[in-house]
Amino acid sequence: MEVKVAQLQAGCVTSKDVPGLTEVPLVKRNTVLDEVHLDFLKAFLVETVEVRPRLANGKTFIPGEVKEEPQAEEEKATSSRDTTLVEDYLATVKMYKKLCGSWKEGAAVDMAAVRSTFLTLFEKTHHSPDYLLHLHDLNDKTDYMYHHSVYVGMLSAFLAKKLRLTDERANQVGLCGAMADAGMVKLPSSILRKTGSLTEEEYEKVKKHPIHSYKMLKDVPGVSDSMLVGVLQHHERYDGSGYPLGVTAEKIHLFSQIVAVADVYHAMISERHHRPKRSPFQVLEEIEKERFGKLETKVVEALVQSFVQSAIGSRVCLSTGEEAEVIFFDQQAPTRPMVKLLRDGTIIQLVQEPKLHIVEILKKQ
Repeated sequence: MEVKVAQLQAGCVTSKDVPGLTEVPLVKRNTVLDEVHLDFLKAFLVETVEVRPRLANGKTFIPGEVKEEPQAEEEKATSSRDTTLVEDYLATVKMYKKLCGSWKEGAAVDMAAVRSTFLTLFEKTHHSPDYLLHLHDLNDKTDYMYHHSVYVGMLSAFLAKKLRLTDERANQVGLCGAMADAGMVKLPSSILRKTGSLTEEEYEKVKKHPIHSYKMLKDVPGVSDSMLVGVLQHHERYDGSGYPLGVTAEKIHLFSQIVAVADVYHAMISERHHRPKRSPFQVLEEIEKERFGKLETKVVEALVQSFVQSAIGSRVCLSTGEEAEVIFFDQQAPTRPMVKLLRDGTIIQLVQEPKLHIVEILKKQ
């Protein structure tokens, strides 16, 4: 049956793909809709969706009446801005995929085209940090490489501004993040398309991609030396355990330090062929624990503080299955905030409940 998005409820099951701005559907057929899906359908201004007559729990789905609620002018402006950001993100992924296709065929990198593709998105991201918490939900396993590069570029530029770099330097960091994995197009298609674990030989080839990225950008007009070094070093680690050169902390450029954190975050949080998507809080907690000896502390702190602050007021799902609202976070344990159960208003300090976790961020209350 075809129903309006406003009539949908969590538990509805799609009977047809919901088309998006790219070749990948916004929501695929046979998806059990949750609150995040409903939010994104509204964000994309989707009017109607084809769903099955029964909910996922087997009960009959009876569409309710659509109640039009007046929207304040400020809310309209915010909704328009955020919708544009999501649309721009997906359009940028589509464009980046085309650019990668041309580079794979041997075309030279046109940095002016790359800049025009990304700079508006960087600026909008700075004003809408809340959406960085959810954009990874749009990631498609098949097109992971393109989503990864766009998201890492956005997050790198955002973190650079948080670290008080100038706008131009922050944009350079963002472009560095976006182009860090460009060299992946030089790898055999069999490796890029592989859904299982890589062999040791295949992984050694993958570890060469920063060198390929560096060579693609070397001598290209508009690419600074800092960007070149940032691309080359984005998989290096402070203790020398990184690649491709195994350099240590004192030789790792600031651009590399920022892109490394953005790269690790998105790789850990995204749904991939061999791993389901994960909660930002779980990923941030792991990054915090493992940063020592690996990543730059001030960059990790900027990431954690920014995302946790953005999550205040959000509705979340706990590992018990209960829903709660994030109401406060402690600077000493930012990834373990204080939450209020929606069921009865009980306050829980997650820092005192080590076995309890936030498994999903749903939306603002």
